[in-house]
Amino acid sequence: MVDPELGELGNYGKPDTRRRVTRSGAPRSQQAKSYELRAATSLARLWGEQSRRTEALDLLAPVYGWFTEGFDTAGLKDAKALLDELR
Repeated sequence: MVDPELGELGNYGKPDTRRRVTRSGAPRSQQAKSYELRAATSLARLWGEQSRRTEALDLLAPVYGWFTEGFDTAGLKDAKALLDELR
Protein backbone atom coordinates (compact mmCIF):
# COMPACT_ATOMS: atom_id res chain seq x y z
CA MET A 1 0.00 0.00 0.00
CA VAL A 2 1.34 3.44 -0.89
CA ASP A 3 0.45 6.60 0.99
CA PRO A 4 0.93 9.60 -1.34
CA GLU A 5 2.16 11.73 1.56
CA LEU A 6 4.54 9.29 3.26
CA GLY A 7 5.47 6.66 0.72
CA GLU A 8 5.05 2.98 1.36
CA LEU A 9 4.19 0.91 4.39
CA GLY A 10 6.67 -1.87 4.68
CA ASN A 11 7.03 -5.01 6.77
CA TYR A 12 10.60 -5.26 7.97
CA GLY A 13 11.13 -8.91 8.85
CA LYS A 14 8.86 -9.27 11.87
CA PRO A 15 5.22 -10.25 11.65
CA ASP A 16 2.86 -7.42 12.55
CA THR A 17 5.75 -4.94 12.64
CA ARG A 18 5.28 -2.10 10.20
CA ARG A 19 6.81 1.34 10.10
CA ARG A 20 6.02 4.24 7.88
CA VAL A 21 8.69 5.22 5.43
CA THR A 22 8.99 8.66 3.89
CA ARG A 23 9.45 9.08 0.16
CA SER A 24 13.19 9.38 0.72
CA GLY A 25 13.20 5.96 2.39
CA ALA A 26 13.99 7.31 5.85
CA PRO A 27 11.88 5.99 8.72
CA ARG A 28 9.39 8.56 9.92
CA SER A 29 10.87 8.62 13.44
CA GLN A 30 14.28 9.49 12.00
CA GLN A 31 12.75 12.43 10.16
CA ALA A 32 11.05 13.57 13.38
CA LYS A 33 14.38 13.44 15.21
CA SER A 34 15.95 15.59 12.51
CA TYR A 35 13.21 18.18 12.95
CA GLU A 36 13.69 18.09 16.71
CA LEU A 37 17.45 18.55 16.26
CA ARG A 38 16.82 21.60 14.10
CA ALA A 39 14.41 23.09 16.64
CA ALA A 40 16.74 22.36 19.56
CA THR A 41 19.67 23.89 17.67
CA SER A 42 17.72 27.07 16.96
CA LEU A 43 16.53 27.45 20.54
CA ALA A 44 19.98 26.63 21.95
CA ARG A 45 21.51 29.27 19.66
CA LEU A 46 19.02 31.87 20.96
CA TRP A 47 19.67 30.90 24.58
CA GLY A 48 23.42 31.07 23.98
CA GLU A 49 23.03 34.61 22.69
CA GLN A 50 21.04 35.42 25.83
CA SER A 51 23.85 34.13 28.10
CA ARG A 52 21.82 31.03 29.00
CA ARG A 53 24.62 28.66 27.99
CA THR A 54 23.91 25.95 30.57
CA GLU A 55 20.28 25.71 29.52
CA ALA A 56 21.30 25.66 25.86
CA LEU A 57 23.74 22.81 26.48
CA ASP A 58 21.20 20.91 28.57
CA LEU A 59 18.73 21.15 25.69
CA LEU A 60 20.97 20.42 22.72
CA ALA A 61 23.46 17.85 24.01
CA PRO A 62 20.96 15.02 24.62
CA VAL A 63 19.23 15.57 21.27
CA TYR A 64 22.59 15.50 19.48
CA GLY A 65 23.42 12.34 21.42
CA TRP A 66 20.50 10.45 19.85
CA PHE A 67 22.34 10.28 16.54
CA THR A 68 24.77 7.49 15.72
CA GLU A 69 25.33 8.27 12.05
CA GLY A 70 24.90 11.05 9.53
CA PHE A 71 27.46 13.34 11.13
CA ASP A 72 28.31 14.73 7.70
CA THR A 73 24.82 16.25 7.35
CA ALA A 74 24.32 19.99 7.67
CA GLY A 75 22.02 19.70 10.70
CA LEU A 76 24.42 17.62 12.76
CA LYS A 77 27.42 19.71 11.70
CA ASP A 78 25.57 22.86 12.78
CA ALA A 79 24.55 21.34 16.11
CA LYS A 80 28.11 20.12 16.80
CA ALA A 81 29.58 23.54 16.03
CA LEU A 82 27.08 25.18 18.37
CA LEU A 83 27.81 22.65 21.13
CA ASP A 84 31.53 23.40 20.75
CA GLU A 85 30.80 27.15 21.03
CA LEU A 86 28.65 26.72 24.10
CA ARG A 87 31.24 24.62 25.89
